[in-house]
Amino acid sequence: MKLAILVRQDLKLPKGKLAVQVAHASVEAVLKSSKSKVDEWRDYGARKIVLTVKDETELRSFLRKANAAKIITALIADAGLTVVEPGTVTALAIGPDEDEKIDKLVGHLKLL
Repeated sequence: MKLAILVRQDLKLPKGKLAVQVAHASVEAVLKSSKSKVDEWRDYGARKIVLTVKDETELRSFLRKANAAKIITALIADAGLTVVEPGTVTALAIGPDEDEKIDKLVGHLKLL
């Protein structure tokens, strides 16, 4: 069981902003998941991986693939109060779900 968070590299977010976007994605995905799925994920150590994608187009392609595979997703659009314009899509959480399902979708991506 793991949760994958994908972040856009083209935005070149400062470390602090990037960390907050990852946190938003993680929290939102967990809140959207069933209690049983979250409990199982936590039993496995609540594993998370942060991966990079090139841009919004690539991020949205993973959103479509995850939705087609019936895996919980959380797409994050920033409020635009600091670094990026309002509504800028910054991150995508996929899961938590079984390692095999997550790896099948994003196993080839690079870790942040």
